[in-house]
Amino acid sequence: MFHRQFFQFERQSRLFEKGDLKYVILNLLKDKPSHGYEIIRALEDLFHGFYTPSAGSVYPTLQMLDDMGYVSSSERDGKKVYTITDEGKKFLKEQQEVIDKIKGQMKDWWGPRNVEEFHDTFHELRKLGRLISRRAHQLAPEKWASIKEVISRAYREIEDILEKE
Repeated sequence: MFHRQFFQFERQSRLFEKGDLKYVILNLLKDKPSHGYEIIRALEDLFHGFYTPSAGSVYPTLQMLDDMGYVSSSERDGKKVYTITDEGKKFLKEQQEVIDKIKGQMKDWWGPRNVEEFHDTFHELRKLGRLISRRAHQLAPEKWASIKEVISRAYREIEDILEKE
């Protein structure tokens, strides 16, 4: 019912240009070795849950970086852990201008000034989504109608608040 897309914003402009993800991943790996899922979560945290790269973009990028010699991988606890190589660190240094541009784009994309309030608000929305999802299979039609009414009323009230700006 409430899947990840519900909580993500669509933007007119792209967050990353084609090929930029490799720089972002390398930049994360320079701080600590990680497996793919950790990289996905780190990026999700970086964007307060509003951008989560797909496994279908992260894992091929990691493989490409491995093929280029910029990362190496090892098996740890049944997971492939990636570590930046000296060649990868050198590449990052050489591409500092590109990385600075990407960081600027990331900052521009994020935007909100009240990051904590923004994050807390969407944390509450996620909690609401999880609550409803956990009980969805046992809700009677009248309870669904009541929930829809509460959500519709909240939507209208929030819309009124936003229009008063």
